[in-house]
Amino acid sequence: MNIFNKKGLAIALLFTVSTIHFSAKAPDEGMFPLSELNRAGLKAAGLKINEKDIYNPGKVGLVDALVQISGCTGSFVSGKGLIVTNHHCAFSAVQLASTPEKDYLKNGFVANSFEQEVQAKGLTIRITDSYEDVSNQVLAAVANITDPIQRINLIKQKREELAATAQKKDPTIKAEVSEMFIGKTYVLFRYKTIEDVRLVYIPRRDIGEFGGETDNWVWPRHTGDFSFVRAYVAPDGSSAKYAKENVPYQPKKFLKVNPKGVDENDFVFILGYPGKTFRHRPTQYIEYQQKFLLPYTAELYDFQNRQMDLAGKNDKATELALATRIKRNANVMKNYRGKLKGLRNIDLISSKRKEDEDLSTFISSKIDLQTKYGSLMENIDKYYKTIFEDAQKELWLNNIYSSTKLLSAARYINTFKDELAKYKSAKDAEDFFKLNIEQVKRDVAVLYESYNQSVDESIGARMFGDGYELQGLNSIRSIQDKKFSNRAQAENYITNLIKASKLNSLQSLNDNILSSSKQLLGYRDELLDFQRTLESEVQIFGQEQQRREGELNKLMGDYVAVKEIYQAKNFIPDANSTLRLTYGNIKGYTPVDATYMKPFTTIKGILEKGNDDNPEFAYPDAIKSAWLSRNFGAYEKKDLKDVPVNILYNMDTTGGNSGSPIMNAYGELIGVNFDRSYDATINDFAWNESYSRSIGVDIRYVLWIADKIDNAQFIIKEMGI
Repeated sequence: MNIFNKKGLAIALLFTVSTIHFSAKAPDEGMFPLSELNRAGLKAAGLKINEKDIYNPGKVGLVDALVQISGCTGSFVSGKGLIVTNHHCAFSAVQLASTPEKDYLKNGFVANSFEQEVQAKGLTIRITDSYEDVSNQVLAAVANITDPIQRINLIKQKREELAATAQKKDPTIKAEVSEMFIGKTYVLFRYKTIEDVRLVYIPRRDIGEFGGETDNWVWPRHTGDFSFVRAYVAPDGSSAKYAKENVPYQPKKFLKVNPKGVDENDFVFILGYPGKTFRHRPTQYIEYQQKFLLPYTAELYDFQNRQMDLAGKNDKATELALATRIKRNANVMKNYRGKLKGLRNIDLISSKRKEDEDLSTFISSKIDLQTKYGSLMENIDKYYKTIFEDAQKELWLNNIYSSTKLLSAARYINTFKDELAKYKSAKDAEDFFKLNIEQVKRDVAVLYESYNQSVDESIGARMFGDGYELQGLNSIRSIQDKKFSNRAQAENYITNLIKASKLNSLQSLNDNILSSSKQLLGYRDELLDFQRTLESEVQIFGQEQQRREGELNKLMGDYVAVKEIYQAKNFIPDANSTLRLTYGNIKGYTPVDATYMKPFTTIKGILEKGNDDNPEFAYPDAIKSAWLSRNFGAYEKKDLKDVPVNILYNMDTTGGNSGSPIMNAYGELIGVNFDRSYDATINDFAWNESYSRSIGVDIRYVLWIADKIDNAQFIIKEMGI
């Protein structure tokens, strides 16, 4: 949510909710921070360039070609700000640029000149400028603090203070203090931000999303998951919002594309911004995931998508409006089900429990450790018993606003009303209203981009029915207090609120409610009233979650510290959306008995899948024509006698690595990472060379599609091939 301007006083919306050294666990496992490249064993693994060519503080390296693009990774591939990332990373921007008449999602988009490029709404770019360890400053602020809430608040306050100080020194950067190890290490990152991003070349959906959800998280794969966008800045080089006079950004570094690609067993590495991993957590954390969060979320998202599919079945505009939400849900849903399968297959809970038992024995065997950590494992167990007791309530409260869009709109409107109500005079209230109303309308409009009344009614009914059935410590008081006699009454209650509210139409909201401060303050409906009751419950539970977060912060800091002593080594920190490097080899694997999955797929496989009746395996006729005529150009892989489509490798990746450049031993771009195999969805919790495989689109397929199918030869020329 944005903040409201109060003539210089910002009013935030109150919504809840020295160098570091790490050594590798194994030669090819790990998401290495930039400071640890000299410990990664890159040269021994096969790197042909100097490690300083990748990262050398104060000088230009390959890392300067990397960008974080709205939750994904991308890389500059020309000196004119051209960026390659994944099709699914640009998906939401393509959706917002599409109309039933100009359906760029379905038909793709090719801009043959700068003037033809289209604004990529919602996409922003961040470039890592520098970083420094600030652990001592953060932890010093809580050195003598035992109260969990006070501890977590002071840590948050110190992190924000350090970031604000860095931004004051250099107003051109955005600073963030990232928690590398929970409760233990903190790093200040400085980022350059680019706000003007434009669509350049987007393949059509039956290329960029070939195989759809059928193939998602699956190998063999045949997906052209790539897109090209461009970064723009103001004429003076500063960051600026979208404007006609802006010019292409000139990066310090861009990657050289190697159209010859790679072979099996070749050394490869990835630079990117992996999201979050949780490998340094105790047994109980894995139990929570397996018993509560993963099955609940997967099942809820499955239900939501069925409702959205129904709503868009016979309405193209609705289908487009809901496309991004459906895609994100489906991706998470299949990922979580893959995690569940992986957790059960390798019985990670048992192996984690054995690790923790051994750690407990080790603590007991050392008097100094017993004094400092003697109650640690017992305290962790007590902590998670509390978490398990009301896990269902937590999940319901954490999902109610994102599930029921109109409740989110009501939350925003009520917050704005509360700010207006603080003014005693009508004139002051109207002045405040006029100062903020345009921003309010823009923010609210975003909520309605993926809103559909019938979808909200059906999903809201599901959520309220579930809430009605939660009992004991998991009771949802705002629902129980209504004294419904059965589930159906709870379901009907929310659907009737949605039907009756003027919030169910953006036009009605703007015309009848947001037209003046008097209209807004005077408007009442039961949906707004219920949201206030719900918000009170959310806030109360949020306070308890904050207390638990503070408690966990201390417990996990101690847990990692004593594990380091026990294992006589430091750890690579869990991924946290900061820039990392991982490396490995182009390599197949054996997911089940008597099978071997080769590390390359080809265009022939696209045609074979296309023989299926599954509409997700439809592909452009031009692909078949080009393949039959063997119009492979320079992109053929001779030993395959075909163009390679996707590649498989044993690098350590997770969410956020989508769009990461795959580079060869010389630092040349040979592919774009986009997925993991189904068995490797468990990477967030554990990594194993036997089953952890990631998937990328081979650069030869990207170039072949651009050249032979989409007539986007300008892309190839701009990249200097």
